[in-house]
Amino acid sequence: MIRVNNRAYQPSSYPVVGICLDGTAPEYLTAAADQMPRLAEIVRKGSFGLVRSVIPSFTNPNNVAIVTGVPPSRNGICGNFYYDAGQDQEVMMDDPRYLCCPTILSAFSCAGYSVAAVTAKDKLRRLLGKDLQGTCFSVENSAGVKLEDGRLSVAEMMGRSAPGIYDPRISLYCIEAGVRLLQRQKVDLLYLSTTDFVQHKYNPDSAEALEFYANIDSLVGEFDRMGAVVGITADHGMNDKVRQDGSPNVQYLESILLRHGLSDVRVILPITDPYVVHHGALGSYATIYLPQAQIDQAIAILRRIDGIELVLSRQEAASRFHLPPSRIGDLVVLADQNTVLGRRPEWHDLSVIQSGLRSHGGLHEQQVPFIISRRMKEDYKQRLESGESSNYDLFDFLFNGVEA
Repeated sequence: MIRVNNRAYQPSSYPVVGICLDGTAPEYLTAAADQMPRLAEIVRKGSFGLVRSVIPSFTNPNNVAIVTGVPPSRNGICGNFYYDAGQDQEVMMDDPRYLCCPTILSAFSCAGYSVAAVTAKDKLRRLLGKDLQGTCFSVENSAGVKLEDGRLSVAEMMGRSAPGIYDPRISLYCIEAGVRLLQRQKVDLLYLSTTDFVQHKYNPDSAEALEFYANIDSLVGEFDRMGAVVGITADHGMNDKVRQDGSPNVQYLESILLRHGLSDVRVILPITDPYVVHHGALGSYATIYLPQAQIDQAIAILRRIDGIELVLSRQEAASRFHLPPSRIGDLVVLADQNTVLGRRPEWHDLSVIQSGLRSHGGLHEQQVPFIISRRMKEDYKQRLESGESSNYDLFDFLFNGVEA
């Protein structure tokens, strides 16, 4: 038994594969059902349900929750980007020093099990790889990267170089890399995390999305064919965030508060990352730092703004969403299903999203699919059916919930 963050995991005699399909709202799988016969077979033999992702419904908080088995209040990762008050710097939250607990991946590797992790986005690589004694690489920065045994590079294993980060095929490359790793070496635990470029750019019924999921299906089927137990979930869903004319539906929080006479306002957008073509740093969740004397006034102003769904104090947000209080602002703001939150118009480059914006971060992107390729034990089946499980229960289900 491997204990990680007060959870126990029973090692398996078969390979365990956890997959995070970035941005996969349940609607994508529903729309592509006719293009995904292998996934249908996996669900028929196993289990399917809907679970909750971590809020904020962004990539880093949810992937780290999945690989630690605990929420941000325990693991410390509450955004892709945050304000480090101690350093007085706004920084990417991709440095392992921000991780406050061990990962399931590192714990299994340190116990002598063969572990591998592949992520499409490099911003996740160092977090997933912290203390991992095994294979860990990002497709984005895989050029020249050698596999653990040093004999082959990633490109040599794959027979081709990796696509670019804004190429839909990068996610397919990520999952295929997992298939090839499992084919060429013993892997006890494999974690794969794709990117959500397709979901940011195309709605579930689009030809592009349907083709993407058809290709995903053929790859996922390979894991099942090789006898692995496979678990699939997502870090967040996705929604259109546009006005009737198709332009981004943005509320610029810093501009609003400054216009009302508040001062020393700092808005942090935790969706911020290097991939501006995806979302232009616009999501449905923001935190705000401001003088204590202005908090009540700011709350009153923000609650009157169209498209703003929740305005919470630091403690309210930390309690409700299991967030680390020291790493969020004085206020936490969530937008509704079709609204995103910005800082100031001049802070954002909207040229890359003028033709439409699909994004995430709030409550309306919290529900995600949860698929296990084997039949569940009765208590785990009931947990899944209750709708109260989280995506970070994935490895608990995979290691402890599968019938022998």
